Amino acid sequence: MQYLISVIDDKSDSATPDEDAAIDVFNDRLRAEGNWVFAGGLASPDTATVIDNRGGEAMLTDGPFLESKEYLSGFWIIEAADLDAALKLAAEGSKACNRKVEVRPFL
Repeated sequence: MQYLISVIDDKSDSATPDEDAAIDVFNDRLRAEGNWVFAGGLASPDTATVIDNRGGEAMLTDGPFLESKEYLSGFWIIEAADLDAALKLAAEGSKACNRKVEVRPFL
């Protein structure tokens, strides 16, 4: 089963060199143990563009969809046997990046 681990940030600065190194170690472990699918960091919310094409013409709006102190700063997509295994990996990812994370299964 695949899971999304969302990294939740409340800081305006990026990861420290120590956090980057810990994330690299965690990523290498995910690859070695067969849990890795994909991962990436995201630019700050002020670089976002919201697109709404529910009407007759696409409307583009600069900035985030929602103003918040916390935002999605990165993610992992992992393969795990079950939710308990995904939660364990997510806890290790949270420690590596020094941020809160949220886990959701793919449908």
